[in-house]
Amino acid sequence: MKSASFNKISSLKNKLDSHYKYFDRTQISPDPIEFPHKFTNPLDIEISAFVASVFAYGNVKQINKTLERLHTIMDWQPYNFVMNYSARNQSKLFSNVKHRFYTSSDIQNFFYGLNKVYKTHGSLKNLFLKESEEEFELKTSVSNFSSRMIELCKGKVNPTRGIVFMFPDPQKGSPRSDGRVARLAEPKARQGAGSACKRMNLFLRWMVRRDELDFGLWNEIPTSKLLIPVDVHVARICKRLKLTTRKNVSWKMAEEITNQLKKFDPDDPVKYDFAICHIGMRKLTF
Repeated sequence: MKSASFNKISSLKNKLDSHYKYFDRTQISPDPIEFPHKFTNPLDIEISAFVASVFAYGNVKQINKTLERLHTIMDWQPYNFVMNYSARNQSKLFSNVKHRFYTSSDIQNFFYGLNKVYKTHGSLKNLFLKESEEEFELKTSVSNFSSRMIELCKGKVNPTRGIVFMFPDPQKGSPRSDGRVARLAEPKARQGAGSACKRMNLFLRWMVRRDELDFGLWNEIPTSKLLIPVDVHVARICKRLKLTTRKNVSWKMAEEITNQLKKFDPDDPVKYDFAICHIGMRKLTF
């Protein structure tokens, strides 16, 4: 029995490693990570990646269409645009831009918040690390960071539904601006007690890991501390591979899948994310 179990684990590891190697830079499209790869300055990359992750929900063609439009508005200079952004003079640039749950006003406030982050802290990394405890714990750090971003992006009024959706809290589920759990028009697999924070975990994967796809700009955080960004594609493949027993996408599911992937790479379990996601997204055979 032990031998059969070992062989099964070994076979799965070999497949995962093979897919990880296959999904290199040449297989990057279509994916939101294409946009930060257009830059070389670390601050441009960080901002582009954050924008890409915040808008990374829905159909990938729709996502990339929105990101193309936003980067064009930024004149393909994310850092300069954010540093010089004036809510009074430039908010109209986004007057006709919407993305699913995000209104034009939400997008304006998002860039208003980014301007405050970079003017006050110098980078998103500095703010994230400031909101992290000395003994780094991902769930607490993401929760603190999300709360701070909501405060910065809400403007002079209570945070809107869209702003709250931008920055989910893993300790509170998927909150609405009135504090209740949101039942937004998302697939049922995304709903559950405890947000999976897919978009934030995706951004952290891009920033912390380093290979052909990920940038490794935030080397203060160990790759072993990351969680896999779980969406419907990752959930479906991981259920099929018996890497999770949970039915609904949640932070707990992300933890369970990541812990299973640590059997194959304890130091960098999230390296398999892009391959698993795109096998599901492109409807390929694992």
